[in-house]
Amino acid sequence: MSTPDARKMTKAEDKAVFGETKIPQNTASKGTTPDTNADHQEMDLDDTLAQMEAIFEQVKSAQPRLETEEEKSSSPDSARVRRDDLEALLDISKAINSTLVLDDILQMVMRRASKLLRAERGFLMLLDEEGTLQFKTAHNISKESLSKEDFRISMSIANNVAKTGKSTYTSDAQHDERYSKQKSIVELDLKSIMCVPLKSKEKIIGILYLDNSSKSNIFLQSDLYLFELFASQAAIAIENAKLYENLLSMKIYNENVVNKTPVGIVVVDNNLKITIANRASQEIFKKTGWSEDLHRPLRNLFLLDLFPAEEKARWKKICYQVLYTGEPFEEAKSYHKFQSEEIALSLKVSPLNSHDNRILGLIIVIEDITEKVIAEKYLIYSQNLVVKGEMAAYIGHELNNYLTIIMNNAELLSLNLNKGELVKSEKNVKAIQENVERMKRFTEGMVDFSKLETKITEYDLRILIEDLIFSLKPQELYSRISFQTSFDPSLSPLPMDVGQIQQVLLNLFNNAAEAMNTPPTSHAGILSITTAYVKREEIAEIKITDNGPGIPAELLSKIFEPHFTTKTSGHGFGLVICEKIVKNHHGKIFVESSPAGTTFTINLPMIKE
Repeated sequence: MSTPDARKMTKAEDKAVFGETKIPQNTASKGTTPDTNADHQEMDLDDTLAQMEAIFEQVKSAQPRLETEEEKSSSPDSARVRRDDLEALLDISKAINSTLVLDDILQMVMRRASKLLRAERGFLMLLDEEGTLQFKTAHNISKESLSKEDFRISMSIANNVAKTGKSTYTSDAQHDERYSKQKSIVELDLKSIMCVPLKSKEKIIGILYLDNSSKSNIFLQSDLYLFELFASQAAIAIENAKLYENLLSMKIYNENVVNKTPVGIVVVDNNLKITIANRASQEIFKKTGWSEDLHRPLRNLFLLDLFPAEEKARWKKICYQVLYTGEPFEEAKSYHKFQSEEIALSLKVSPLNSHDNRILGLIIVIEDITEKVIAEKYLIYSQNLVVKGEMAAYIGHELNNYLTIIMNNAELLSLNLNKGELVKSEKNVKAIQENVERMKRFTEGMVDFSKLETKITEYDLRILIEDLIFSLKPQELYSRISFQTSFDPSLSPLPMDVGQIQQVLLNLFNNAAEAMNTPPTSHAGILSITTAYVKREEIAEIKITDNGPGIPAELLSKIFEPHFTTKTSGHGFGLVICEKIVKNHHGKIFVESSPAGTTFTINLPMIKE
């Protein structure tokens, strides 16, 4: 075995060759750093040496040849050699485990292996995905930089070790019948060679190769066993570094994906403290009134602190509902008021489960769909305008036909009366009467038009009302009016023609808004909308209440009559159409009014008839 002076590196030598290495607390003894707390370090060193001694003894039991005659005689020199080897191995183990950067570990392993065993050259090779050995780092004690020629080694030895997982060495390669005829060994004049596998959990990940061309540094059998111990430590460090590298790459990849997605993603723990929040979520929370610098991360903030007081209770209820039940909560579209702005959000809150199905927190996916909702509304309105334009053209065309006949007969009537032709005059009068009657039937048919295109589907009344309110708020008519809503959570989707019911609600909202804006009304307008499920009658009840001046009692009985209106520009068909639509749904509509305001009640059946 090599002498202890040649094997053991002093602290000063180690710094000179490799630079001073700081060992993190997770790899060094707890509470100590190199060159400090010498007494504690000495105690930790003794404990670790005892562990290494046990490993060394296991290797010796498997390889009896490691125990030399000197060791059998338990001479002081042999004990010192063994201790020096163990201390050198411990020092190297600490060094290569002091970093998780793969390139640093590979360089350190190669240099320290060469130093430990006084090798002239050394190579570290790792297996790629195809199982081919690839050079990762090399060391030549006589050169600062290596050329392509310097990478010539016995690949047959390296490949055999990588394939079989068995170490090999020779102290006289030139005369060893296994290697003496290999071209690379003869041309490089190699005297001694050692090659050991790098194994991680019995999986071969590469090899370590050392050689000498000098007779003064011949490898011994005991060197091989020490080299194997070193390689086992090195393999663990390399595999840990590769795992760390993969985890770091995955972390960076996931962060990039999460941060660049336009959808807000927030993860909170069981106490609703934020652990992850991407950029999109910060932009959404900015609208909620969170006034902190957007560049400041949301981590470790409490989710509820990001919302104004009027929204906290709602979010708290949603979050704890998911935490306690483990069932996801989802709203395709919900409206939230933050300060003076109202935004539409798509929200999904899911439990974050551990491997044993314990709930660790929540994953909140939140998307601002305000612009999307507005765009959809404008599209619907534009389509309605097209339909209305086509309808207006049709109505105008039909009425024009009737009016042309009436005007022609009126002119002829005047001429015939002047001429005293009574028979012709009677025909003119009859034609006028007939066309007036046709116009009447035509207008009445337009009032009944709602009966023709009814498309019944099940729809959530709350979503219908919230969508309508959201689209009306920006309009000038509603600038001084606040909406108050109360929805019965037990009310399930009910059968309706969505467009027609929206038409009814829009008409009633507009009437209420106009009434509340009519002078001399000076107080702020309040429009209240409530829904309820009346179980005994299996109906959905909608109440629309305003605080306007009310409808005089003598007019209440006439408001559903055609052509009746109190507006200077009204046509008297709005409420008539509303009543027709409700009856078409087999429902009922009522009205109550007083000087303090007016309430319209709509009852719609929950079961399709």
